[in-house]
Amino acid sequence: METRSPREDGQPSPARVRPGGPAPLLLQTVHEHRPGLGGISVLKARGTVDASNARLFSEALAEHVAHAGQAGEHPLLDLSEAYLACADAVRSLDRATGALAHTGRALSVVQPRPHVREALTSAGLPGIRVHATLASALDALTSREPARERAYQPVYEPARPDPGGLG
Repeated sequence: METRSPREDGQPSPARVRPGGPAPLLLQTVHEHRPGLGGISVLKARGTVDASNARLFSEALAEHVAHAGQAGEHPLLDLSEAYLACADAVRSLDRATGALAHTGRALSVVQPRPHVREALTSAGLPGIRVHATLASALDALTSREPARERAYQPVYEPARPDPGGLG
């Protein structure tokens, strides 16, 4: 009798299968003040982003970025406990950060799981910057502008140039 691993027969790996379906999407915002940086606003996503909730996730993320900008905070997205289940999930990030990318800024995404990091890297979304840790994201924010400018406006890591663009 031949035995195959779940990936060879097209079935999802047991680590991704949950009795009763995918983990529900939970979003929580945490506000902190960091010396030398000012306010940060971290949107923590937990669970699965799939076709059924991708629009909700996109809207919540866009609102988070807008609110942080109005409050003079640095927005961050923590994906350490999130799973992007489909292309709609990746597109939801692009929709929510498109305005940032258009202005040459990007949202710091911290601690994505390896499969999420791969999906984000493959997608090449110009409105996000992936960081392995919260500390590295905060270091990147701190090093972007002089302290006197940071006190008056939020800082975003510049978006990568479009590889198909002219400059």
